[in-house]
Amino acid sequence: MKAFDATRRFFHRAADHLDLAGGLREAMMMPQREVQVQVSIERDDGTLANFVGFRVQHDKSRGPMKGGLRYHHEVDLDETRALASLMTWKTAVVNLPYGGAKGGIGVDPRTLSLREKERLTRAFVDQIHDIVGPDTDIPAPDMGTDHRVMAWFRNQWEKYHGFNPAVITGKPVEEYGAKGREEATGRGVGSLTVKTAKRLGMKPERSRVAIQGFGNVGSHAAKFLCEAQFPIVAVSDISGTYFCKDGLDIGSVFHHKLEHPQGLLEGYDRCEVLPVDALLTLEDVDILIPAALGGVITEENARQISAKAIIEAANGPVDPDADLILADRGITILPDILANAGGVTVSYFEWVQNRQHYRWSLDRVRQELDRTLSDAFENVWQTAHEREISLRDAAFMIGISRVRRASELAGR
Repeated sequence: MKAFDATRRFFHRAADHLDLAGGLREAMMMPQREVQVQVSIERDDGTLANFVGFRVQHDKSRGPMKGGLRYHHEVDLDETRALASLMTWKTAVVNLPYGGAKGGIGVDPRTLSLREKERLTRAFVDQIHDIVGPDTDIPAPDMGTDHRVMAWFRNQWEKYHGFNPAVITGKPVEEYGAKGREEATGRGVGSLTVKTAKRLGMKPERSRVAIQGFGNVGSHAAKFLCEAQFPIVAVSDISGTYFCKDGLDIGSVFHHKLEHPQGLLEGYDRCEVLPVDALLTLEDVDILIPAALGGVITEENARQISAKAIIEAANGPVDPDADLILADRGITILPDILANAGGVTVSYFEWVQNRQHYRWSLDRVRQELDRTLSDAFENVWQTAHEREISLRDAAFMIGISRVRRASELAGR
């Protein structure tokens, strides 16, 4: 299923609960602007390489638009459109004064040298600098990008518009970035996993966790949950699934990842190594955290999942058909628009600090993050149980209601 079609189905489910009129639904779902550009760079060997870049700006009813910048070979307009829409509902669910946007370039970043990646970033900024800015659309890191890409982006944008570090978030701390931004999404996933498990009556030391994807989000979630006494029995990346029934030594896994030239788990031998796709359907797993790509849990494998709870650390990991199957089986799903909102929350804190020219301590960032996510979680949980609907429908309802209210108050 196409990513935007899946998002549309989730949206309409919540819209049905809200009795939204058809015309209003279409107005709220369709992006306000979609930009597609050609990005050409010179390779290190002197040859010319051409890529396609996108920036989709979905909604600005609640404030400047906010969304990541993704470098991945599967990036296309449909996926970017879906992710921009999810950002609108995500920022509304956690009550940040933002709208939603998303961007990306269709490229495998592993095929680029560091200098080629910098050229690509600067060339992309040359194409879109006039439609992004601290009061209009604020990019951030996403899959395939990091704090260095954000620093290049800011530097290139400022060549056109002058000093203003608030144009982008996820920057290095030395470049006006926020302390705790790199860990934020994973830390938020870990924190909300603990809250979900507690509500479901699950004891940490008896709740076995499997995490698909051991990149920035998955690794920080694993670290947080390990410190909270949850046994992490399996993690995976593109090189395989790494499984230990008694719980992995997460410190050792981290160390191996940092030592590997490409940041992979390949070669880690202090556990059983299984095929990549084995993680999702492992038996005796209580909590499953998909933290890689979208669309990995489908109608084909949903009935094989043994977990009691799924925490959507990735964007759109469960498709609508699978979502219905899992609901019928009594599996609790914490939706992506809440579960992985820690990143955009600390991005907001970074933007605020940039605007105030004042830096927060790491303790303050973490405290504010926990407070923001806790408030959102309690709101979603209460709504779901009062109306006897899923957590996903409740989260979408809250997000849609806040966007609609902001638009009505503005007279749109």
